[in-house]
Amino acid sequence: MTARLFLLTLVGLVPVMLVPGWPTALIVAGVIIAAAVVDFFLVPRAHGLSLQRTPGPMVRLGDDTHSTLSLINESTRRMRVEVRDAWAPSAGTVRTRSRHVLDPGAEKHVRTELHPRRRGALTADLVTVRSSSVIGLIARQKSIEVPAAIRVLPPFVSRRELPSKTQKLRELEGRSAVMIRGMGTEFDSLRDYVDGDDVRSIDWRASARAQDLVVKTWRPEKDRRVIIVVDSSRFAARRCGEGTVFDAALEASLLLTALATGAGDRVDVIVADARVRAVASSRQAHDPVHDLSVALTPVDPELYDANWETITSAVLQTSRQQALVVLVTEFDEATIADDILPILPTLTSHHRVVIAGVEDPSLQELTQSRGDADAIFTAAAAEEEQLRQASLRTRLRGLGISSVQAPPEQLPGALADLYIRLKVTGGL
Repeated sequence: MTARLFLLTLVGLVPVMLVPGWPTALIVAGVIIAAAVVDFFLVPRAHGLSLQRTPGPMVRLGDDTHSTLSLINESTRRMRVEVRDAWAPSAGTVRTRSRHVLDPGAEKHVRTELHPRRRGALTADLVTVRSSSVIGLIARQKSIEVPAAIRVLPPFVSRRELPSKTQKLRELEGRSAVMIRGMGTEFDSLRDYVDGDDVRSIDWRASARAQDLVVKTWRPEKDRRVIIVVDSSRFAARRCGEGTVFDAALEASLLLTALATGAGDRVDVIVADARVRAVASSRQAHDPVHDLSVALTPVDPELYDANWETITSAVLQTSRQQALVVLVTEFDEATIADDILPILPTLTSHHRVVIAGVEDPSLQELTQSRGDADAIFTAAAAEEEQLRQASLRTRLRGLGISSVQAPPEQLPGALADLYIRLKVTGGL
């Protein structure tokens, strides 16, 4: 029943009030019921409407996309329909309802704007069709399942840092190739000796021919292996800043992948917790960052502890030759001491290991609190946690393990800087 039937009922009360009595009431009720029954048979059935969804292209979180709903009147009657194109709340639909009049055989395309609020595969909900006649007293309604989904990739906000990091890498490589011996083993060129050059880089045969001292210059090796391990265990689900620890880890992985592949290195990414969740490689990839984003899109942290023995096996299966292994995980003393340190000898015997962790920005805010006694004790606890993390980084440095810890928005740049330092000093 529609609002028109309700209004018709209100209008029918007028003669009942003017001529009170059962006969008048029965006549008015009979007219209303007869009109409703006639209108019911005049309403076209929603079965005659064919529906199809066409989702828009995949986008990164923060960008807008759309979906197109196609309506085809396959019946022989004109259809007046109200359509609700429903999606999951996280899809961020702007306007879902629309009215249309479709002649027999007519086709209509309805565009629904979407503003996704989270990454992943966002599925469509039911399409509800309400059909009515010209009178509009009664409507037929049906909800139809029309499968569709849009893929929302990780945002990759740190992309803006890529040009500066790439330029910095090129500048340091150029400076190192001229001034430093030992940052690589690939021969670059010959040049005249200048004060301060390493005597080990002198090419004596070339110096004899030139009758002057000539030194060899070197460039960092290309086609190195970089293996990024992203921890997707329960620790990664912790809120940190505006997102989660896992979101910050994905952002850092994307920037490092873009930087390393641009420098000529091969990158493999492993996402794992109790089991390996996803694997991506830049080998034979036209766009490694895009392929990595697609591979990581459906992955979310699970409430399991990380199995570091399984993760170590996955790393060794990925590459037996020396590689830079970056473990992006919880920078927690218990996790490092009990879970990661026991497997480090196995990794360090083959690879160079780096541990990256997300620093909770709220810790720094808590250390500034001095309002009352409770706030002071909270600030002391935050200071103690920061000192514990600094001590842990010192211990790792003593074991020959490089580490980096930074807030979510700074971790991608900090990890990229560490890669650049290792690259230009021959750490890879």
